[in-house]
Amino acid sequence: MPLTFPNPCRSFDEARKAVRFLGHDGMFEVPFYVEAAALSRGAPTRTTEAACLLAFDAARNAIHEAATAAYAKGRRTIYVLTADDFR
Repeated sequence: MPLTFPNPCRSFDEARKAVRFLGHDGMFEVPFYVEAAALSRGAPTRTTEAACLLAFDAARNAIHEAATAAYAKGRRTIYVLTADDFR
């Protein structure tokens, strides 16, 4: 079964400075994080929780594409997407 993103929920993880979201591969949940730096595009003032969640929502399709590409490279416990994943 391909990776899907049926649940639109996302949350900000202050300790990781990243937005957490879930993908699903069949019945398995696959946790992903997108680093705040990847969402802020180099603007340090945009790394607040509210700014990161808004940026995530605006780029959701591109984030899901990057997550799918990262997942296709091999199975891991968690996936952390960085700015390099969006080039």
